Amino acid sequence: MFSIIQAAGWPIWPLLLCSVVALALVIERMSSLRRKRVAPPRLLDEVMSVTSHSLPSADVVEKLADNSLLGEVLASGLRAVIVEPRITEPKLRQVFELAGRSAIHQLERYLNTLGTIATAAPLLGLLGTVVGMIEIFGSQSPTGGNPAQLAHGISIALYNTAFGLIIAIPSLMFYRYFRGQVEELILELEQSSDRMLGHLMRFSIQQPPAAANGNSSKV
Repeated sequence: MFSIIQAAGWPIWPLLLCSVVALALVIERMSSLRRKRVAPPRLLDEVMSVTSHSLPSADVVEKLADNSLLGEVLASGLRAVIVEPRITEPKLRQVFELAGRSAIHQLERYLNTLGTIATAAPLLGLLGTVVGMIEIFGSQSPTGGNPAQLAHGISIALYNTAFGLIIAIPSLMFYRYFRGQVEELILELEQSSDRMLGHLMRFSIQQPPAAANGNSSKV
């Protein structure tokens, strides 16, 4: 392997760095995007069951927030209703939207970096190809070519092109896979938030409209 790296020349080092970073990102995203860590299957039903008659204590809400990303979103709605019992539906919906944006940001973390590597790796391979071509043309002279330098230039061109594609293809595949997985999880978070919104509005103490109070006083 080391002999291949030596034959590929200095342009291979940025590609090796990209491969290490891409591998680390793939492992990190595979761990972070597990459904158990994002949206456990029965978490929403359990929360709605626990809060069917009364709102939970602050300790229970904190444990829910530490459970998963979905737990954080649901806990934000519970905190809002506990702090402001007269909260309106638009305001509670805004609380869920803000919590959802934070969750989406965590779901999409590092995906742009992985997509950038998938795009940049072939270009770095092309750079190595150009460097190899320069080596090839540099080996030519009026008295004849240098076979060793010619072979070195060809090896630089071919190795870098191959390494660029070897890095780019898996990176692009994992990027598309993670992007699809994130979209599915976002949809699940949105649906769970909508169900929780309707459930929590039962605990909201609604004030009578001011206009209605004014009319009744006039009568």
